[in-house]
Formats: sequence, C-alpha cells, structure tokens
Amino acid sequence: MGRISVSCLFPASWHFSISPVGCPRILNTNLRQIVVVGILAATVSLLYFSVIIIRHKYGRLSRDKKFHRYLARVTDIEATDTNNPHINYGVVVDCGSSGSRIFVYCWPRHNGNPHDLLDIRQMRDKNRKPVVMKIKPGISEFATSPEKVSDYISPLLSFAAEHVPRAKHKETPLYILCTAGMRILPESQQKAILEDLLTDVPLHFDFLFSSSHAEVISGKQEGVYAWIGINFVLGRFEHIEDDDEAVVEVNIPGAESQAAIVRKRTAGILDMGGVSTQIAYEVPQSVSFASSQQEEVAKNLLAEFNLGCDVHRTEHVYRVYVATFLGFGGNAARQRYEDSLFTHTMQKNRLLSKQTGLTSDTPYLDPCLPLDIQDEIQQNGQTMYLRGTGDFTLCRKTLQPFMNKTNETQTSLNGVYQPPVHFQNSEFYGFSEFYYCTEDVLRMGGDYNAAKFIKAAKDYCATRWSILRERFDQGLYASHADLHRLKYQCFKSAWMYEVFHRGFSFPVNYSNLKTALQVYDKEVQWTLGAILYRTRFLPLRDIQQENFRASHAHWRGVSFVYNHYLFSACFLVVLLSILLYLLRLRRIHRRVLWGSSAASLWMEEGLPPQKMAGAL
Repeated sequence: MGRISVSCLFPASWHFSISPVGCPRILNTNLRQIVVVGILAATVSLLYFSVIIIRHKYGRLSRDKKFHRYLARVTDIEATDTNNPHINYGVVVDCGSSGSRIFVYCWPRHNGNPHDLLDIRQMRDKNRKPVVMKIKPGISEFATSPEKVSDYISPLLSFAAEHVPRAKHKETPLYILCTAGMRILPESQQKAILEDLLTDVPLHFDFLFSSSHAEVISGKQEGVYAWIGINFVLGRFEHIEDDDEAVVEVNIPGAESQAAIVRKRTAGILDMGGVSTQIAYEVPQSVSFASSQQEEVAKNLLAEFNLGCDVHRTEHVYRVYVATFLGFGGNAARQRYEDSLFTHTMQKNRLLSKQTGLTSDTPYLDPCLPLDIQDEIQQNGQTMYLRGTGDFTLCRKTLQPFMNKTNETQTSLNGVYQPPVHFQNSEFYGFSEFYYCTEDVLRMGGDYNAAKFIKAAKDYCATRWSILRERFDQGLYASHADLHRLKYQCFKSAWMYEVFHRGFSFPVNYSNLKTALQVYDKEVQWTLGAILYRTRFLPLRDIQQENFRASHAHWRGVSFVYNHYLFSACFLVVLLSILLYLLRLRRIHRRVLWGSSAASLWMEEGLPPQKMAGAL
C-alpha cells in the first residue's frame, strides 16, 4: 500500500503519514498536535492582521492630513457644534464708514504643532448660515455724541452673545476694529469713541476685551489682514505636501545672509472699491532701492510680520507690500474724470467762444459712455450735457494721464514705490470692481484674459444704449447689475484695465489673475485675517501642554507598535519552547514504553535479554 510522508525539522513526533485510506490516518493524529497547530496558526494570523491595521491607521492619518484643507472647506458649511467643549470662539466687529458688521469665528483646539496655524472658520448657526449681523449707520456718525456708541453697538454684541456658549464668553476675545470712516475723524473724536467702548462694553458683556482690542486700524493693516485672509482660505500657509505644488524661495527679513527657505507661493490681492484701490502681495526676495527717499517710502509700504506662535521660528515670517490709493476707486475715478471734463470744456468754450456741452443739442462727446446714451454733469449750478460715443480705445487713452505715473523706476499709481512683481511666478486675485467689471455685464469673471476682455469691452461700449436696455430688461446680465452699472460699465472697464496694466505694470499677456467675489463659496473678509493675526500667540499654552502629551503619546504609539512585535515574538518563542519540552518528554516516555514492550516480546520468544541490544 503506497504512503506519502511529510516531515519537517521538528521533533520526531511531528511526523504525519497520509495513506490511501487518508482520513483514518489523519484522524489518528494526536489531538494535542492539532490543537497546537491551530494555536500557532491563530497567533500568526493575529500578528499579520495587527500589522495590516497599524499600517492602515497611520497611512490614513497621513492621507487625512494631506486633504485637511479640502475637508475643512466641506465641513465649514455645517452648523457649529456648540456643545463641543474643545471649540473656541472669537468675535470681530468691522466698524466701516457706512455701517458696522459683527463676525463670529470658531476653531478647534490647536494640535500642538508650532508649524501650524489655528484652523479658524466662520461660525454657522443651526441653519448653517454664517453668524453675521450688520447695522447702520457707520460708527463715525457718533463723532459728536460718543456716549451713544456703546448703545449703538450693543445689538451686535448681544447677537454674538446669543450664539457663543455662555461658558465660553470669558475666554472669547472681542475685537472692535474701525476703518476708513473713523480714520478721517480728528484724533480727539476717535479717542472719545474708543474710550466709551472700553468703559461700557465690559459692564454688559463678559467677552475678553482689553484696551488693545478696540482701535482704529490703518489702511496698511487692513490690507495686510485682507492678504492674510485670502491666503489662509487658499491654504497657502500650510506646509508643502505635493511635489507639484507651486513654491517660492523666500529670504527671511533680517536674515538675508542665511539660506532661503522654500514654501508655498502666496497669492496677491487687488481690490478696487468705490473710493480707493489697493494692492498687496508678498515680496519674497530682498529688494534694492533707487534712492534713499524711495527706501524711506518703502518702509511705510512693506509690512513684515510673523504669523506663527513662536517668534523664533521662521516658517511663517512674511514681507508683504501693501499700498492704498485714495481716489482710484471706480466711482471716485469717474468723479475725477467728470470734474476734469467740466473744467477743460468750460475753459475751451470761453477761449474759443464755443457752446460745447451747454445744451442737449451740442453735447460733449464722451468716449467712455455707451453709444448714444445721454448724461449730465452738475457743478456749481451749471449743467454740462454728454452723449456717449462708445470708443473704448479712445477712452483708455483719455484715462491714462489720470494714473499719475512718473518716470522713476519701480513706481506705480501716483508715483508710489512698488517692488518688482515676479510675473512668471505669481498669482493674484481681483475683488470688488475687478470682479464686477468682468462679470456683472461682460459675464467673464474668473480667469482673466486681457485680449478677450478688450474685445468684450469694445463690443459693449459700441452697442447702442437702447439695445443695452433691452438686454437688461430681458435679464441677460447679473441679477445685481443695475442701470448705474450699465451706464458706467464702459468707463469702469477702461479704468480697471489701465490701473491693472499701466498703473501696476502687469503685462498684457499676464494669465494668473482671477477675478472673484467669493473663494470656495465664501466671502473672504479682512476680519478673518485680523483674528488670525491677533490670536496667533494663543496656541502657545496648548503647544506646551501638547508637547508633553505628544511626547508620551508618541512613546506610547511607538511602544505599542514595537512592543506588539516584541510581545508576539516572545510569546511564540515561549510557546515553542514549552511545546518542544513537552514533546521531548513525550518522546522519551514513548521510547521507555516501547523498550519495555520490546523486552517483554523477546522474553516471550525465549531469547536472553542481553541479546536485545544486539538485535536493536
């Protein structure tokens, strides 16, 4: 009868034979051997699956960190969990010229990594709506009655107090920051308003509110906060994770002799409002100045700051150029343009005895108004009549002197110093009028293309006003576009184009400008940058605590992984040693029994016992 034998380098008792009968032979195998084999198989399987789980866990954490900003954008639309004790809150009041708005922000506990910033988001109520409230008029309207300011702002603070959990009020910082409207007031009136706030607000609200939390911020500060806000939302302050991410080499201010660091490329901002235009962008490399006067001017335009919580670390040290140009906003520019038209036309009329613009039959032909539209300018009790010719090219040429450019190097609007922009390695976002000019009527907001923009603007300007009105009545333009927008779209398009390309010297083929109203479906306010900057030192305490926890947690994590392997190995060694010992005893026992039975057999055959050894 054939037989297959399987053996391994174990004790002799670990010998299995499979005969054609098969099953009976296997079933005759010692039950203890089967149990031992089962235990070993289970132990090996447990060890294998433990390794798989550990790898999956740590691999998932790495992937989660990589997509953190994306997930934050998704979860940001969810209602804030006010029952979570680890959520912190902050309140910022934007006191503008036309009104005041309050924003409530929230963020989870800092992760303890000094390289990371607080993950600040706008708080959302139970209906997932941002916790924001606005009131009118502006705070500057109380310049002559500062004692009424606290009553004026009380509804905003009550609104915030209703949304922030009561237990969190004492640790929730409150910032009341005033902008353009307050900046134009005399310093004495500014001080009176701020003193009323600092005196009365702590009497009625428990927010963390000190003398440094209420102030009139400068245009430079506002620009820096706006720049911080947009880059924070874009995730440009995070660490480099992918090889294909846009990076830039940066010379840290004050440490130019040291090697440059490589980090994510930040985005610049362009913001054209009704009165002013603003530009802000990072200056990654050291700059040279044409003169000592220019260097002195640059000191007031370059902001150097550390966004990190540790001043000794340089990962978040930035040098940002910020310039604000009053009178270069869309509406202010149109007013300056009309004042110039009125003055020069009236002078020509007197010198040449003409009647241009004095009657509707002899209107001034304005290239910056749509074709055949009629308009008027009122000044000093006189009326000047205009009729549009819709000549976009001529309009641009007419507006170029209003840039107030000089022949000096490295200058922009009004001859103001402007450090070089690395056009090939830069990205800009255009807000307010940059977006309205491209989207409201021309419907081409987003990625800016100069050639396409010029063609669309030319076509619009050259279209008769009656046709534009028909399109407006048919709802072909943006929902918030009104007749005022249609009327001055031609002028503002030309103005925006000249400011961008001639004033700020961006090349016509520049392709890295995005005009936007929102980023990731959120309206980005300078208040986000303000609270991020002003709370940058808050994580210090948490970091010290987390470092202690992290070191122990790291030790525990590493110990778990390595002790798991060590325990498994030791367990196997001990188990095998015990098994080998037991099997050895069993083998000796079997030999003793087998020897005894053999001696008895020889004796039964009549052989003397001493010949057994020879026979064996």
